[in-house]
Amino acid sequence: MTREAYSHEVSSCGFWPGGGAIDYPAFYSYAYPAPAGFAEARVEPEGAFYSKDYGEFILPYDRVARAASPDETLLEFLQSTYEAAATLAAWDRSALESDLSVSNRQ
Repeated sequence: MTREAYSHEVSSCGFWPGGGAIDYPAFYSYAYPAPAGFAEARVEPEGAFYSKDYGEFILPYDRVARAASPDETLLEFLQSTYEAAATLAAWDRSALESDLSVSNRQ
């Protein structure tokens, strides 16, 4: 699985319960291989940052939990980090993205 997953560009995200250099619960997002300028990209929401220790963007869980709209806050983080990777790496976004609100069932 790892060989296939990392045979092309990847945008990955998830939740980290805490430990190591990030000793608190947080959401993370990274690109592999990281395109030039990714670490310096401006991402949302306020409070998200790039961790040089892990090579990925971090959004502390507390920032999401305290937000007026936690779902929107998390989506903002995930979308902005993906867009940073896709734009900086010049991915063919039209080939990668779809409108999930439209059913593809026949």
